[in-house]
Amino acid sequence: MDNQNIFNNIRVVLCQTSHPGNIGSTARAMKTMGLNQLYLVNPKYFPDPQATSLAVNAADLLESAVVTATLEQAIADCQFVIGVSGKERSLSQEVMNVREAAQHAYRIGSQQQVALVFGTEMSGLTNAEADRCQILATIPANPDYTSLNLAQAVQVMCYEVRMAITDGKLHYDEKQSELASQDDLERFYQHMQEVLSEIGYINPRAPKKLFERIRRIYARAKLEKEEVNLLRGILTLSVKPKQHSKY
Repeated sequence: MDNQNIFNNIRVVLCQTSHPGNIGSTARAMKTMGLNQLYLVNPKYFPDPQATSLAVNAADLLESAVVTATLEQAIADCQFVIGVSGKERSLSQEVMNVREAAQHAYRIGSQQQVALVFGTEMSGLTNAEADRCQILATIPANPDYTSLNLAQAVQVMCYEVRMAITDGKLHYDEKQSELASQDDLERFYQHMQEVLSEIGYINPRAPKKLFERIRRIYARAKLEKEEVNLLRGILTLSVKPKQHSKY
């Protein structure tokens, strides 16, 4: 199964959302991470212009969203349900951080349906809703202030799911620049040594120790070919500055 099918097997379920803006922001958070299955359990306002506005270019997720009357209906065909909650409970299922929970979502979502369930903005998941989940995932946060906006919590969870599925691969191929060859570097070092000797920075009769340090600095930089050319241009003008006309 390819990664896109795994993304299609993982849904986000919002329970009794009060503010339509959070629904729109959730859609945007989901789409940026590649998730597209949005379920809404008894939302107070939906559809709503504010949801559409905050979804920006993810309005298609709102159009395809499934609205249900109960959580049981939203997760009926799921084989694994993860409740995302920051509340400490006296009795609960296994609790883990969202990174660990995302690994479960990835592993099970490769073949079966997974739900990520979020509670209301004010109080999170109720005990009855949490009871419908196999595990509870929590976002490690500042113990003095653990409150997160609903859409922010969705973003964090969806990000961890994407990292688990893609192993953190970038969504674009990074352009590889041409590194300077050893011959280019040696010519640069020779040029620099000549210039530093000419301006009196190093003693031409005993340059070795200081210049070894300078070489190490540039070695760590992994200079590109164009960068070596740029630096050599600076060296040239350091001893033979251009004469600019005065206007």
